[in-house]
Amino acid sequence: MAEQPEERRIGKITHYFGKIGVAIIELTDTLKVGDTIHIMGATANFTQTVGSMQIEHEPVQEAAAEQVVGIKVDDRVHEGDEVFLRWGVVCSGEIPQQGS
Repeated sequence: MAEQPEERRIGKITHYFGKIGVAIIELTDTLKVGDTIHIMGATANFTQTVGSMQIEHEPVQEAAAEQVVGIKVDDRVHEGDEVFLRWGVVCSGEIPQQGS
């Protein structure tokens, strides 16, 4: 049986710019470029690696709790979707189903 990844909630989506595929995340914990995140909401449920991140249109490598960041996302998200930091697995873009 495959080992399940560990996660902790690090923020929520506050806005999504659909034309450019950028999500605005209000952080409750630290996030770094290269981290694997899991975005989950009513219709979103995917993982991705953070390739780049901006604060006020300026590139940053790391952001802390209470900061608001923009990141390019691989799929559509919605306001209120939750963002989790994931570790313990390689990002595949797919979420393992319970019981598999």
